Amino acid sequence: MPRQAAQPKQEPGSIRRENETAILRAAEEVFAEYGFKGATTAMIAERAGIPKANLHYYFPTKLALYRKVVDDIFNIWLQSANSFDESDDPVEALTRYINEKMDISRAHPMGSKVWANEIIHKAPVIQDYLETTLRDWTDTRVAVIRRWIDAGKIAPVNPEYLLYMIWATTQHYADFSHQISTLNDGKPLSDDQFEEAKRNVVEIVLRGIGATAQPASRPSIRSLA
Repeated sequence: MPRQAAQPKQEPGSIRRENETAILRAAEEVFAEYGFKGATTAMIAERAGIPKANLHYYFPTKLALYRKVVDDIFNIWLQSANSFDESDDPVEALTRYINEKMDISRAHPMGSKVWANEIIHKAPVIQDYLETTLRDWTDTRVAVIRRWIDAGKIAPVNPEYLLYMIWATTQHYADFSHQISTLNDGKPLSDDQFEEAKRNVVEIVLRGIGATAQPASRPSIRSLA
């Protein structure tokens, strides 16, 4: 009989990354569906397709896994706001920020829903996170927006309210995706529709703060239908 080719061995680090990725993906889904209290590590392990003991090898407790899921989505959001530091032009910075936040809602909807569910229930697990990491980060973004206002680059709006509006609008496309699909004839937004949604959100926000969108980013506002 012909000899079978030897299967390449996976490096230990590669196996660990694959397992952690599978666990975190499953955890996002289960926590989004059942919340922290309703979810169990057994449910998460089953969805990840691994033994429960393996899950606890990587994440000793449900709390540790939950906080990792929350930390991941928050850090992805933090990275999207790098545009505030990389450009002092509010049009460029906010356009990039909104576009990236919208893309994150499409790529990581379950992580966003976990965060939303936690906040709706008054953050019983991550209140300390809100009072430290989120507060400190928000203060730095507010300082940038105030600098734009002082320089006459945007209208004198409340920086906190501007951020709240951007968060609510961009995360809506993850947290309320079912509602959007229902109103879109039962189908998720197509790539073209999603790009149009991004352009509209950018234009509406920039108009509201008295900024002018870049010509290439300024289609006329029209219905997504």
